[in-house]
Amino acid sequence: MPSNDARMLVQCAVPTALAGVVAAVVSGVLAGGKGAVGAAAGAVVVILFMGIGLVVLQRTARSLPHLFQAMGLLLYTTQILLLAVVLITFKDTSLFNTKAFAFSLLGAALLWVAAQARAHTKAKILYVEPEPSAAAGGDTNKVAATGANS
Repeated sequence: MPSNDARMLVQCAVPTALAGVVAAVVSGVLAGGKGAVGAAAGAVVVILFMGIGLVVLQRTARSLPHLFQAMGLLLYTTQILLLAVVLITFKDTSLFNTKAFAFSLLGAALLWVAAQARAHTKAKILYVEPEPSAAAGGDTNKVAATGANS
């Protein structure tokens, strides 16, 4: 994974994980052990879904840039559907507090999106591939033909 991609993933996952820890502590105090487990599970689901989605989108952008927008829409639709499956599956569970799970899931998802937007705006990603210069081993004939060295 290129360094920009890894940096963006870390800049999104770390704040989300920290928010998950805070949510687990708050839910643990308010709803007991099952609340803490529910909040932690919600944060883990967000980190997994969004992290996998970010990696898939970054690979798509590199290998098939013309499909980037369509892949993004398909990916986000798939994430919503998978999230609905997770919510339906754990609707009546007694493993954890479902309200803590839902609030943690919502908070972590919003924080992930905000962190991803911030990381993307702070990243210095070239949107145009620069032409190699003559000094860096580029085409010296072009420089000679234009008379730039005279």
